[in-house]
Amino acid sequence: MSSAMERYDSIIIGAGAAGLYAAFHAGRRGRRVLLLEHNAEVGAKILISGGGRCNFTNLHAAPDRFISANPHFARSALARHTQHDVLALIQKHRITHYEKTLGQLFCDGARSSQKIVRMLLDECAAANVDIRTLYRINAVQRSDRFVVDTMMGAFESATLTIATGGYPIPKLGATGFAFDIAEQFGIPVIETRPGLVPLTFADSDLAWMRPLSGVSANVIARAGKASFREAALFTHRGLSGPAVLQASSYWRIGESISIDWLPDAPEDALAARKRERPKAQLKTVMAEFMSERLATALLQSWTAGILAGETPAVQEIGAFKDSALIDLMRSCKSFTLTPNGDEGYAKAEVMVGGVDTNALSQQTMEARAVPGLFFIGEAVDVTGWLGGYNFQWAWSSGWAAGQVI
Repeated sequence: MSSAMERYDSIIIGAGAAGLYAAFHAGRRGRRVLLLEHNAEVGAKILISGGGRCNFTNLHAAPDRFISANPHFARSALARHTQHDVLALIQKHRITHYEKTLGQLFCDGARSSQKIVRMLLDECAAANVDIRTLYRINAVQRSDRFVVDTMMGAFESATLTIATGGYPIPKLGATGFAFDIAEQFGIPVIETRPGLVPLTFADSDLAWMRPLSGVSANVIARAGKASFREAALFTHRGLSGPAVLQASSYWRIGESISIDWLPDAPEDALAARKRERPKAQLKTVMAEFMSERLATALLQSWTAGILAGETPAVQEIGAFKDSALIDLMRSCKSFTLTPNGDEGYAKAEVMVGGVDTNALSQQTMEARAVPGLFFIGEAVDVTGWLGGYNFQWAWSSGWAAGQVI
């Protein structure tokens, strides 16, 4: 250990959303808080979130919109510090914002996520939080107090809070530090995987998908029992877009997903069109429900009920039996695909899994077996939906710890 030793009431490692939030709430209680960050700047993920506008919470945040091996764990923190508490802080700092869709609250203006970071720094300054960047951790030890040894000296405190997040976006400095600490102190970790991540497909699927790269459609994407109605986007490697990102958090390797390409159309929609316009080309009618490129691709992939040796895209809709047209609609409304993987942590917005919540207090985020050790934010096995939910978990879990550290 380094010879110099500074004493604090609370040390927090990781100056992201959760760490900053916990720090100023602890500081408000008169605690002497040290916040250590290994990057040159704090709030790296805040700055890039929402395209620089920071989707800082969601009006509909509730426990059932979070994934965890222990689905009840997040209830306490989310109920005691809600999206409305966060919104009050935003308004206190006069940060203008707007609701985009589905309750998603964004800051208003280009690069406005900087205002969120400034708000957190101002609150930390008012609470006398000592923030130090470019501090890399050599080791953590514990006897009656915690000792954190860094490249620039050692620090001692009664409590230690780990707010270093998980593996997503390694270019921003993401590491598995939280899980190293968990392992050191015998705290179990639920297996981690990328969440809110684009899905990739084998060449056999990409043969028809690649020509659609850049095409988007309003769909319902299903993975397991979860379903999401938003946009899907074709990429050169597979599928992305909000609906697919949402489904990805529930998908496991080897499983299939289902896409409803026509969420607003009933199964007999094509049959009804045939009676109205029997001479219209099938592709033309399909393109009334979706883009022409997507309609062509789906028709080409459809095999049941088509005329032998004919291309359905250039056939009059009147040439098809109602049963065949209903079959085609059913195929489009329950289109099954089996991804072969995902884009990984480099493209994932979040991580599913993390520090086992059964080892933590749901009221305080303290490790049950290691008094004084806390885990908050993304490092914990609580993962929110797309749309501000993961920021809300950072705020709520940070607040919970901040009341006691």
